[in-house]
Amino acid sequence: MASEALYINDRITLAGWELTEQFVLAGGPGGQNVNKVATAVQLFFSLQNSPSLNERVKANAARLAGRRLSKDGVLMIEASRFRSQDRNREDARERLKELILEAAAPPPPPRRKTKPTKGSIERRLKEKSGRSEVKKMRGKPGGD
Repeated sequence: MASEALYINDRITLAGWELTEQFVLAGGPGGQNVNKVATAVQLFFSLQNSPSLNERVKANAARLAGRRLSKDGVLMIEASRFRSQDRNREDARERLKELILEAAAPPPPPRRKTKPTKGSIERRLKEKSGRSEVKKMRGKPGGD
C-alpha cells in the first residue's frame, strides 16, 4: 500500500512508493475498539534499496535502527500508542523522520588535544608532595 511522500528536510524526501504500511490489531487498553479495529501501524521502509539516501546516511540509520532492521535491510516501525489509525500512522512516519534526521546529522568535529598549563602542572605536583608528607606522618615514629 503506497502512501504520500515523506518530507524529511530540504535535501531528503522519501517517495511514497518507498513506504509500505500495514495495519494490525493493537494490544493493550481500548476495550471493544481494540478487539475489532486494526489501529496499530507497521511502517516498512527498505533502507538498503532506497535511492533517496546516500551511503553514509544509510549506514548511520542501520546502526541507529538496531533490531528494527531486518537482514534484508528493511526497517519496520510499529506504532500503537494511540487509539486511532490516523494518529498511529502519523506517529510512525514522524518516528521514521526523526531516525533519518539523526542519521543525516553531520559527524561531531574531531577532538582537539590540549596541553595542561604550566601552573596546573605545578599545582598538581605541589599537591602530590603535600599528600606524600601527610602519609609519611602517619607511619611509626623512628627511634633516635
